[in-house]
Parts: sequence; C-alpha cells; structure tokens
Amino acid sequence: MNKDFPRIITFLRKEKKLSQKQAAADLGISQALLSHYEKGIRECSLDFVIKTADYYNVSCDYLLGRTADRDYEATEPVTDKGSKKQSAAQIVSRRLIASMMNAVYDMAAAAKNRRLDRTITNYFMLGAYSIFRSLYSANRENSTELFTVGSDIYGGYASAAMEKCRTDIGSMCSPDSESGLNALTEAELSPEKFAQEYPDSAGEIFNVIHQAENVISRMRG
Repeated sequence: MNKDFPRIITFLRKEKKLSQKQAAADLGISQALLSHYEKGIRECSLDFVIKTADYYNVSCDYLLGRTADRDYEATEPVTDKGSKKQSAAQIVSRRLIASMMNAVYDMAAAAKNRRLDRTITNYFMLGAYSIFRSLYSANRENSTELFTVGSDIYGGYASAAMEKCRTDIGSMCSPDSESGLNALTEAELSPEKFAQEYPDSAGEIFNVIHQAENVISRMRG
C-alpha cells in the first residue's frame, strides 16, 4: 500500500476544512470507507485515486507522494522518448503496469533462466502487439504494410501464443512440475516483504493485483 496516499488525502481534506462525512459524500463513498483509506487500512481503486485527484484539483502523482508539485500531470507530458501528452488516468495506469512488470522481471531474475525470461518477454510483447494492431487498424484507410500476418488471423494466433507462454511460465514456476525452477519454488514471499523490497511501488503493484481480480470477479458474475 502506498504510504503517502493516506496522509495526503487526510491533509487535503483538512486543508479545505471539510468533514470526513462531507468529503465521503462528494466522492461517492461511505464515511467508514474514507476513514479506512485515510488510515491506510484499505487499498483504494485506481478510479478512486483519479476521482480524488479531480476532487482536490491535484495530480495523481501528488496524491501518491511522487512529486511535491500539485499540478505536475496537468502541465508535463510523459517524458519517455516518442510519447505524447496523456491524460492523468493514462499516466497512472501506465505507471501501475510498469511497476508490476518491473517486479515480474525482478522475481524472474532470481531463476537466472533465459527460457523463462524469453517467455515472459514474448507474453508481454504479444499482448502489446495485439492491442497496438487493433488501435492501428481502427481506421481501414491506414496502410497495412507494417504487418506480415493477415488481419483475419493475427488475433487468434496471438491469443494462442500468449496462452502457450502462460502455460510454459506456469510449468516453470510450479513446485509440482519436473521443470519447476528451484530459485522460484523455494522463494519466500509475502506482502510485507514486497513492501520492504519495493517501498516506492508496492502500493502500485498491489493496486494492479486488486484491479485485475476485480476484472476476474466481474467476469465470474
């Protein structure tokens, strides 16, 4: 859990001389839930971070303690080469995914296994490729010379390749599999250890887990 978020949202509410009841009502949640957020008892969703940023007229980076500039995201583009200005929601989402990917590669590094590294990279690349191609091809007038795989088959094959990567990764990480990697199957992990190892991004990593499981829960009905 991000250690700065509870402190900052409490500070902002008090700075505006708002009661917890009033702020909770404006944000569309119960006072009890806001109290939990302010005390750091519960982890909030990405949607709530964005809504709170809009409510207090500050950047999401400021809420998460990543900058002292309240208006950072409103005036600065993402600084990666080739990127264009993005919304606050896109910036936060991208950072959450980047934090999770960094953790994934760090965990995999312990195995010192090239096949595992290559399979993880292929999985991420296939997913990114599929989304990129869908966005690129939204306009039928766009040139298709960039691609060599037909538009009628790329989606199915990319999904199948991703599923194979996921299955291979699961096999390499399974303690019950002959191909299980000892460095991974014997690693002792916990939320507390993650928070210690990733003090600046553990909250973001946990948020990705929370959001992903929300998606899964909605699919299950």
